[in-house]
Amino acid sequence: MRHVIALDVGGTGMKAALVGADGTLLHQDRRPTGRERGPGAVVDAILGFAADLRAHGVEHLGEPAAAAGVAVPGIVDEAAGIAAYAANLGWRDVPLRALLTERLGIPVALGHDVRTGGLAEGRVGAGRGADRFLFVALGTGIAGAIGVDGRVEAGAHGFAGEIGHVVVRPGGTPCPCGQRGCLERFASAAAVSEAWAAACGDPEADAADCAKAVASGDPNAVRVWRQAVDALADGLVTALTLLDPRTLVIGGGLAEAGETLFTPLRDAVRDRVTFQKLPEIVPAALGDTAGCRGAGLLAWDLLNTTDGMEVLT
Repeated sequence: MRHVIALDVGGTGMKAALVGADGTLLHQDRRPTGRERGPGAVVDAILGFAADLRAHGVEHLGEPAAAAGVAVPGIVDEAAGIAAYAANLGWRDVPLRALLTERLGIPVALGHDVRTGGLAEGRVGAGRGADRFLFVALGTGIAGAIGVDGRVEAGAHGFAGEIGHVVVRPGGTPCPCGQRGCLERFASAAAVSEAWAAACGDPEADAADCAKAVASGDPNAVRVWRQAVDALADGLVTALTLLDPRTLVIGGGLAEAGETLFTPLRDAVRDRVTFQKLPEIVPAALGDTAGCRGAGLLAWDLLNTTDGMEVLT
């Protein structure tokens, strides 16, 4: 059965799949990155995992994978196939595409993890059918993917979609990027966890606990949540003013709060728009499979010899 390798590399773990031409996940697996052993060990783990996936395809699907797609965090030079920098993995300027091509002997596509997940959400997930969409992931940080006609825009230098570093509170909390008041310092899952832990006096409390307390009517939780939602709405209105998306897809850990997040967020965005067209604001649909599905799409795109557009529809 013709298939591709899809590999989604995270800070501590890797998710992988063999993906058929119709988008079916024919085989799935997970492994740790081994980052505690250093960046070289992470690269070795990726190469070894990919080789094992190829072997699995030969044994169980009757042929090796036709291509591979790999999504990695940090700064990614997709055109050159280089994983330029990732703080959580400790690597710099890793020629990952070339290393994987040499190991596997097949075409390899390299993508940014959030943009790759956004690609999947736009084509086969919550944004399916939208000619223009914005995917925003609310996790430890905040990042986005700008979708146009089935593709995700990387930007001239690979930095497109970094909505987490839009300044929403000038002069506010310092951000590791060097600015003050960045959106992710107020509306990421990590920021909400920090604010709620301080408010409730429990250093172990996190954003999920805050959401539960909001649902039960805790006034302190409501205050913390409201501040995060207001900051997020400010950032999103800036983005939709610039990009005019038809659909706004929200994913990541904070989105798991469901309507505890989406109901006040839709209201807050609606209250802020003036001349702008209000996009549909929806939760991501693919969960933690988005990265793998997006990596599979990248791989199938390499094999599409017609117009380079989507193979999986």
